[in-house]
Amino acid sequence: MSHHPSKTIQKHWLQFSVLLFGLLLWFMPTPSGLETQAWHLFVIFIAAIYAVIINAMPIFTSSIIALAVVVLTGTLTTKQAYSGFSEDFILLIIVAFLIARGVIKSGLGKRIAFLIIRKFGTSSLKLGYSIVAADMFISPAFPSNTARSGVLFPIVNALAADSGSKVSDGSRKKIGSFLMMTSMAGLTLSSTLWLTAMAANPAGAKMAKEVGIDISYGSWALAASVPVLVLYFLVPWVIFKIYPPELKETPEAPQIAKEALEKMGPVHKNEWIMGATFIGMVILWVMSSSWGMDKTAVAFMGLGILMLTNIFTLDDLRGEGNALGTLVWFAILYAMSKYLNELGFMGWVGDHISTAVAGFSWPVVYASLIVGYVLIHYFFVSQTAQMLALFSVFLGVAIKAGVPPELMAYMLLFATNFNAIITPQGSSANVIYTGSGYIEAGEVYKVGGIVTAVNTLVFLTIGTAWIMLIV
Repeated sequence: MSHHPSKTIQKHWLQFSVLLFGLLLWFMPTPSGLETQAWHLFVIFIAAIYAVIINAMPIFTSSIIALAVVVLTGTLTTKQAYSGFSEDFILLIIVAFLIARGVIKSGLGKRIAFLIIRKFGTSSLKLGYSIVAADMFISPAFPSNTARSGVLFPIVNALAADSGSKVSDGSRKKIGSFLMMTSMAGLTLSSTLWLTAMAANPAGAKMAKEVGIDISYGSWALAASVPVLVLYFLVPWVIFKIYPPELKETPEAPQIAKEALEKMGPVHKNEWIMGATFIGMVILWVMSSSWGMDKTAVAFMGLGILMLTNIFTLDDLRGEGNALGTLVWFAILYAMSKYLNELGFMGWVGDHISTAVAGFSWPVVYASLIVGYVLIHYFFVSQTAQMLALFSVFLGVAIKAGVPPELMAYMLLFATNFNAIITPQGSSANVIYTGSGYIEAGEVYKVGGIVTAVNTLVFLTIGTAWIMLIV
């Protein structure tokens, strides 16, 4: 493949600008109130993200360079820098990738995809809506949005492939990219809608209780219902406008799907095995909290069964370079984000935001804190980590400024979910979609940024009015 010389030069200039940007920040005096170590870690982290946003290098390259710099400059110890690789939920993402491959290879993905296309397949937008609706329907039973994306992703992947949109032949934009982006955006809504749809939600409700704010399953669902419903209709349409699929109308698709299903005939042995394994994993994932089971171990067990029955083989593993690449970049960024928090950088930013809003009227303080909370997610790789670090700080400042406590508590908890698509690493669920090859990291910053802005706007207007009305 020959590269255009001017494009290569342009790429080198962009890479040079990243280096310059990093060096300028590195040699700046450390801001007061921060340790030099925390500042240096922030500089490496932000330079790595900047490189991806301006398209100077892929997220994989940018993170491995960042990892090398972090260790070689002594900013983090080797143990700290590599700690992300031992996180169980990151392994869960990788196993979800491999199981997705089994769902497709067994033919089950194809069958589910054709069933969905037969019912809703007359347009790309309708398919987008049906994926988000399915997600909202199953989400109350899933305390982990990572595990949930492990269920949704293979179906979306099969939908894309069976609509003739593949990464391998360059037709990802035909419909696949749109469906992946829509499903990823849908997760921000389904996780906001139910108290049990995301691991951080119950922890947040518990933190609110410590300040005397009672949040039950029902009151959470009621408070989230109206803004989430508005966004359910809005978000897929916005993505359809700003990130359109090449294939918009598919009036013949339901008929084609019907014929394809007839041609497939009855469910095959491999589909039964895959289906039973998949349902077993879903049940165990749903019950994992009450039965004290590890979600990642459940996924490994499922993968083991697929390997025993030859639905997933070592040859398939060789074809999964994406999964391995994803493991590497996400583990690196996760560790850096974790230590930014532990070294006090996040708290420092939170304090600065709090000080900046002191003395304003409560609606101004309220809006500024929520917008600040959403934007600060650029630096966090884990929604749970952000909530644990900042929820109490922001809530305390808001209550002091006269913001109604219930309103602020709900809104911070909702924002922890609806800001998740702001970056490719903003949620472990995003990582599965970005790793598919259908979506590029740079596209997530752009489209995800717009979706986050839409989510924030609806929650700050309709959401605020609705919560004020019911609490």
